Amino acid sequence: MTVRKALVGLKKAWPWILAGAVVALWGASRLWPAFSFGDRVGRSSLGFLAEMAGILPAMFILVGLFEVWVPRASIERYLGREAGWKAVPWLIILGTVQAGPLYGAFPVAIGLARKGCSARNVFIYLGAFSTLKIPMLAFEVGFLGWPFSLARVLISLPVFILVGVLVDRLVPGWTPSEIMAAGGPGGADRPKGV
Repeated sequence: MTVRKALVGLKKAWPWILAGAVVALWGASRLWPAFSFGDRVGRSSLGFLAEMAGILPAMFILVGLFEVWVPRASIERYLGREAGWKAVPWLIILGTVQAGPLYGAFPVAIGLARKGCSARNVFIYLGAFSTLKIPMLAFEVGFLGWPFSLARVLISLPVFILVGVLVDRLVPGWTPSEIMAAGGPGGADRPKGV
């Protein structure tokens, strides 16, 4: 039990440990100018934080509006377990028209899951977002040409649909409402207070 509490405490402290390591590396580069690695780490971290600060607030606002405005019954009907394969084109379109880095797709995926979207469809959405975004395709076509982009799309599309089907079969009862009804992550065997 003590080891479990220590692991839970470490999990909660991990982001602060990483931030402290970045600051320590940057500070070392200030004290010893020959240590340029710390300077690069500091600059990369600041650039990443600035990028996230520019994208995530707008993404969270859009996800919040989605949570409030879109009824659960609509998501269950068009993207839920009973929707079947009719949902796949809608998810591909949703993933294709969005822009931004991959971490911007996860709040939308959580919102879809909370509204009753099936595991298969959430993974299809994530696959479409990561491989078929219009800005990425335009960039790819400009550098590598249509034949390469078309081949990549024709290979990756069935792969992420297959992964979605496998996840749906291997992880039944995965949606947040079903997980919380079963006692939260870890289910009934999870000790109280952890």
